[in-house]
Amino acid sequence: MKAITYDAYGAPLQVTEQPTPKVGPGSILIRVKAAGVNPVDWKVMGGYLDSFMDIEFPAIPGWDAAGVVEAVGIDTPEFSVGDEVITYGRKNWVHGGSFAELMAVPADIAATKPTNMSWEEAAGLPLVGLTSYQTLKRMNLAQGETLLIHGGAGGVGAAGIQIAVSMGARVIATASKPNHDYLRSLGAEPVEYGDQLVGQVRSLAPEGVDLVADFVGGVLEQT
Repeated sequence: MKAITYDAYGAPLQVTEQPTPKVGPGSILIRVKAAGVNPVDWKVMGGYLDSFMDIEFPAIPGWDAAGVVEAVGIDTPEFSVGDEVITYGRKNWVHGGSFAELMAVPADIAATKPTNMSWEEAAGLPLVGLTSYQTLKRMNLAQGETLLIHGGAGGVGAAGIQIAVSMGARVIATASKPNHDYLRSLGAEPVEYGDQLVGQVRSLAPEGVDLVADFVGGVLEQT
């Protein structure tokens, strides 16, 4: 199969021929229609996760994928050949990722592809969707609460807005001014980054917010 690979941390990507992945018990082989690209991919390729993830070179990057089940291993009743699926294909080591024609993953880290999404849209869903959903669930976000999301126009933030709104929460979200209409289309009340951030939030929620989800990271200075 053809795959995008790199031979060492920091090495350039190249298209190469690689063996077809083997399909073990409880696993599926996916013919990849689209692969998602996330910031973690360049961090892995740069060696920034080397302290806790083993790697086998040549490595194929990528964790997110959408595609069609090509083959199933034994003891895999969840899927059949021809099923359309998505996967957050992160494993305990780095080697056979989603930037390839074929990708083998455990069946329990795959799910049925949403029928109303294109291949490209579906491939962009797993990492950002899981990150935002798990964050909000661990925060115990409840119906009627007011949530402030930082980084609302990013992948995780945009998914988080939609999930929070579907849970019955009121969402205020930060983004640069050009992205405010986009935030409104997702169901959030937009505020802008900068020195006036705290005042903007207080004007919308005088009693304060119940929870804050920071999908930007780093330190946000308050005035």
